[in-house]
Amino acid sequence: MAKWLRILGFDTIFESDYAGRAFYDRLGQERVLLTRIVKMRDRFDANRLIFIQSDQVYEQLGQVVAELALTRADIRLFSRCLPCNSPISAADKQIVAGRVPDYIWENHDTFYQCRRCERIYWAGSHGERSRAVIEHLFDEKRL
Repeated sequence: MAKWLRILGFDTIFESDYAGRAFYDRLGQERVLLTRIVKMRDRFDANRLIFIQSDQVYEQLGQVVAELALTRADIRLFSRCLPCNSPISAADKQIVAGRVPDYIWENHDTFYQCRRCERIYWAGSHGERSRAVIEHLFDEKRL
């Protein structure tokens, strides 16, 4: 779920350790807590919590989109680093030379790089598959 929220461009913190009190204390007022832990419903303001119903990630995403009334205009597709959540920005092709596979460097002109971990991104088949999932997610018939 965190990966998909980052793909959609949402600043997403993932904490799998429920006992990590410091994590919950750090949550800003603008954050929405997504959880599948029943005890959490009583711990947080209902306006800041979505209790996730499904085990399936695509159904979970659909629930979040519906409950927050998100639209395509709310997303910033592929704007965040998947592992570290930092914003990514355009990177000069020459800077990534030797840091991506030769075939990728020779066949792509546009690259992006994470500001924190320096991971490099480029358009590929994974992006096309992600876009198809997102189109289905925002299909009016589905919501």
